[in-house]
Amino acid sequence: AIMKVKVISRDAEQYTRKSSKDIHPMQTNVAPHLHPLEAQREYRRALNAVKLERIFAKPFVGAMDGHRDGVYTMAAHPQKLNCLMSGSADGELRIWNLASKKCLYSTQLHERRINSVCFSPKGDLAFSVSDDQTIKFLKTRRLGLYSQYDGEEVEEPTTIIGTTYLKGVHHHYSQDMFATCGGEVELWSHVRAEPLRKLTWGFDTISCIKFNPVQTNILATCAIDRSIALYDVRSQSPMRRVVLETRSNSLSWNPMEAFNFTVANDDGRLYTYDMRKLSRAMMVHKGHTNAVMDVAYAPTGREFVSGSYDCTLRIFGYNQGHSREIYHTKRMQKVFAVEWSGDNRYIMSGSDEMNIRLWKSTAWEKVGAKAARQKAADLYNERLKARFQHHPEIKRIARHRHIPSRIRFATKKHQIMESAQKRKEDNLRRHSRAGAVPFKNERSKHHVREDK
Repeated sequence: AIMKVKVISRDAEQYTRKSSKDIHPMQTNVAPHLHPLEAQREYRRALNAVKLERIFAKPFVGAMDGHRDGVYTMAAHPQKLNCLMSGSADGELRIWNLASKKCLYSTQLHERRINSVCFSPKGDLAFSVSDDQTIKFLKTRRLGLYSQYDGEEVEEPTTIIGTTYLKGVHHHYSQDMFATCGGEVELWSHVRAEPLRKLTWGFDTISCIKFNPVQTNILATCAIDRSIALYDVRSQSPMRRVVLETRSNSLSWNPMEAFNFTVANDDGRLYTYDMRKLSRAMMVHKGHTNAVMDVAYAPTGREFVSGSYDCTLRIFGYNQGHSREIYHTKRMQKVFAVEWSGDNRYIMSGSDEMNIRLWKSTAWEKVGAKAARQKAADLYNERLKARFQHHPEIKRIARHRHIPSRIRFATKKHQIMESAQKRKEDNLRRHSRAGAVPFKNERSKHHVREDK
């Protein structure tokens, strides 16, 4: 007769330690009826996780000095995560290695302030424009970025003399063409010393220009007449223009939702627009107490960082009205340039006191390699915090930030001014005939007009 013998078979990985210093694996039955206090236990774990998050929130990584004047423009390399280009007010161009925080290449490229820099899509060319009315571009392969070209002589930059003063430059994402702005928008080729085409709308200075990363033939500009204009390089005339109450200093397209863009405004706010409907803003982002000078999106398109005249950086969600983080140091002055790294982990800022600073995009994230168990624990803590994020105690701890007293007092002052203005409008509306004082919501009240 055949006798059946039942044996217990277990995988050795379920009960064997991976190293002698590791803890012993434990088997857990996750049946709900065996854990009646599961919610209370997870709430306590979420509370501890959010407290540890605030304890380990140290976003500052390091500073890179070497410029002899304020840093007013920066550009991240499109294909190398550890490469950054910066331009200063004395006309010096520098290329940095972010991993070692060292300068790979520096040259006195212009006689006056560098207003804007950019890379070509492949990263083989670097462009810059200056107040000296010149466009200069140089090949980057011999500037220390590629080890196979080490020791070779650096090629001299190519110079193009512009027809007017130049404030911004940006390269087309799919063609050998770049655009500059200043007195007017000009389209250039790599192989010609004369502009291919000129696009104008009005007579005021255009301060910023950016190509759309998806609809690559569309570009957006900001001008000092408070306007934001859209152009199509395939047509001879501009597309649309919207005029705000105050001037916009910079602009950035959302890389994932490329029909949306965010502008940094002089009133201390940022406005997110849909290029298909410029009559009102999709979102108004508040928090800064002075003019916002630059804005840059994360590669995920879910967040963006802004640098302001109030000497702080703020990180906003693309659909959130208030910032989730504020970065500042005692020595950092007015921030004129910001960039987000291609791996979504770091933020770079250039400020008026000649320094470039490197920050973590997630303040409490550990820098360096993490074990698999650490990654799993971090993911578990993030889900716990998301589950209990609306509980009062956890919400209070997660929102707490150390803010300089001058920023705190300026924020209170802005709140008093806004409440006084709202109270005045309410009184006028209450003591006027019906419809004489129309109500305007926050997203459209700063809109003056739209031109087509």
